[in-house]
Amino acid sequence: MGAIGMGGIHLVAPDAVRDVLPLAAFGDGPSPAPSAESSPGPVAVGPAVTPEEPPASPDASSAPATTSETTSEPEPTTTTPEETTGSPTRETPKRPAPPKPPAPAADQGTTGKVIDLVNSERRQAGCGPVTTDARLADAAQGHSSDMAERNYFSHTSPEGGTFVQRAKAAGYPSPGAENIARGQRSAEQVMDSWMKSPGHRANILNCGLRTIGIGLDTRGWYWTQVFGR
Repeated sequence: MGAIGMGGIHLVAPDAVRDVLPLAAFGDGPSPAPSAESSPGPVAVGPAVTPEEPPASPDASSAPATTSETTSEPEPTTTTPEETTGSPTRETPKRPAPPKPPAPAADQGTTGKVIDLVNSERRQAGCGPVTTDARLADAAQGHSSDMAERNYFSHTSPEGGTFVQRAKAAGYPSPGAENIARGQRSAEQVMDSWMKSPGHRANILNCGLRTIGIGLDTRGWYWTQVFGR
């Protein structure tokens, strides 16, 4: 599967070709996430995927955990009256750990604008519009937030999870393609980056894809665009 780097976007494409765009190339390996407060810096696009046959989930096998228990007769203990009349001791209650702050939710206006721009490009190419699917949106948002939280930029998670597996886990049966990007601060910027990359453009203008889900995490501006058949 070829990786396409371009200042902040990444996609997975069926032809598995690598195109290097004018900006800094990006690979699929781990890379540090830019700070949301800092200037955007280089943006990147990843590879695009449209598997003819979705990759099978890796087999997982594990041996059952074994436990051993030992029992023994307790030794008899005795107490004297002096031992039972002391002041009772109180245990200091343990404070619960503070809750983890939730990941920032995607701005529906921003992700909706991406879908509008996708459909505008598709209309000009003679394709029908894609419609939003909540399951693909969940898969896309989960991947964007995972990349932001764990500082990597790839279609494949550190554990080897693919976009096909993520979409199916969210309940969508026939995922078709995925585009990712990092660093772009608006819907117009990310769409401009994707449309300038042949592989990402091919996914957006694939008339056989009919549904879409968009994920955005502004902690580094990670974008995920998942299409379904």
